[in-house]
Amino acid sequence: MSNLIDIVDAPLLRVWGDAVRARRIQGEQITLAIVELEPHAIVPEHRHEAEQLGMVITGEMHFTLDGETRVLGPGGTWRITANRPHGVAAGPAGAVVVDVFTPIRSDWDRLEVIEGETPRWPTAG
Repeated sequence: MSNLIDIVDAPLLRVWGDAVRARRIQGEQITLAIVELEPHAIVPEHRHEAEQLGMVITGEMHFTLDGETRVLGPGGTWRITANRPHGVAAGPAGAVVVDVFTPIRSDWDRLEVIEGETPRWPTAG
């Protein structure tokens, strides 16, 4: 795989059912992901070894971390240290977010690849 690719050429992965899908670029120690959430998508509370930073690109999310829930729109960010419980609910228009994980999300290697669907972001134009 080339070190220079367009994110739309990365495989689309089914992360949480049909409601949450992602494309990722993976380095040796870091994962960059564009995550697309359908309207009102729910990501139940979960935790993982990877530290996570993220930012909303489009739409909004109701993000719960450490017992605090906030509505985050474009430019809203999060910082999740390893093994911290967190969950989200997408707003009525859904959301597209950037997530960065370290160490890499090798557990995503087992996710189903979605064939033949167009990513929501970036939009053609």
